[in-house]
Amino acid sequence: MNHSLTLYLAILGGAVLALVVAHGAWTSRRAAARQPRRASVEPVDGALGAAPPDAQALDALATLPMGEEGAMASEAAAAPAMPAVRRGGPRLDALVDAIATLTLDAPMSGDHILLHLPPTRRAGSKPVLIEGLRSDCGEWEAPQAGVLYTELQAGVLMANRMGGLNEIEYSEFVQKVQAMADALPAAVEFPDMLDIVARARELDGFAGAHDAQLAMRLAAKGSAWSLGYVQQQAARHGFVPGALPGRFVLPSPEEGAPPVLTLQFDAQAAFAEDEDQATLRELLLCFDVPQTAAEQAPFKAWCAAGEALALSMDGVMLDDSGRPFSPAAFESIEGELAKLYEALAARDLAAGAPSTRRLFS
Repeated sequence: MNHSLTLYLAILGGAVLALVVAHGAWTSRRAAARQPRRASVEPVDGALGAAPPDAQALDALATLPMGEEGAMASEAAAAPAMPAVRRGGPRLDALVDAIATLTLDAPMSGDHILLHLPPTRRAGSKPVLIEGLRSDCGEWEAPQAGVLYTELQAGVLMANRMGGLNEIEYSEFVQKVQAMADALPAAVEFPDMLDIVARARELDGFAGAHDAQLAMRLAAKGSAWSLGYVQQQAARHGFVPGALPGRFVLPSPEEGAPPVLTLQFDAQAAFAEDEDQATLRELLLCFDVPQTAAEQAPFKAWCAAGEALALSMDGVMLDDSGRPFSPAAFESIEGELAKLYEALAARDLAAGAPSTRRLFS
């Protein structure tokens, strides 16, 4: 009896022990399953320390710097590009402009400057220009949004075909620029009025002595021309309708430049409802000498266009007095024209240059 009880207790104890061992092993496997997997490492060529991770791990590591570079590139692409420098349009030139300087305490945005520009950019009959010195490249341009400027300058044209700058016009320029400087704010320095007016008077005298516009009359020999016929013939020789009524123009090869030649006629005919009913007996073929660069050979174009139009339209070329042009007359004009070009170039105001066009406007 006692022997059987002892054997029974031993068997029961062994079973309990087996259950405890089995439960411990099962618990260990569950705990191991919760741990993150680690990349296995193997020694490479007997080098000391840990070897590089496997290919999958290398791909994961390589993704980080590439992602950072991509993010930086994306940010650079998303950043707004600086507006390009404005190179077209009129520019200030000390040869023909009275220039005031505006000093800024710190770089100023073009957006702010644009808000305080004078409402009208004229002083009497003279245009006023404002320019800013860009902080990024050190070039002068008309202020535009999105750009920082370290300095400003304002100028007024000293002479044009309306005459020289006078005291009243200069005072108006000073008032407008001073108001802008106070609003920005900026410190402004103006040139002496008496000196500017004297320079303007001298410049106007030079311009008046060297201004020239050549004109040739094309008259019909027989019956009058209809406007439609004139337009057709003008188009054959490269002319297109001008911006003003009563004009056809031969465009300049230079973008934005004045036309090389103009073919003018009675503006009232341009408003006729029926082009074939509007008749013309005379046209005026012109070119503006200071406005057109000598390199474009405007005189030769003027002569050639006159001859071609007269021939195709059965017309005759006449001077201002109504006399037919002769070869000798053309030679004389060409000689005088060469002297005029030389005089303009000697003053650094070559025909067709931007400042020359502004002076003779």
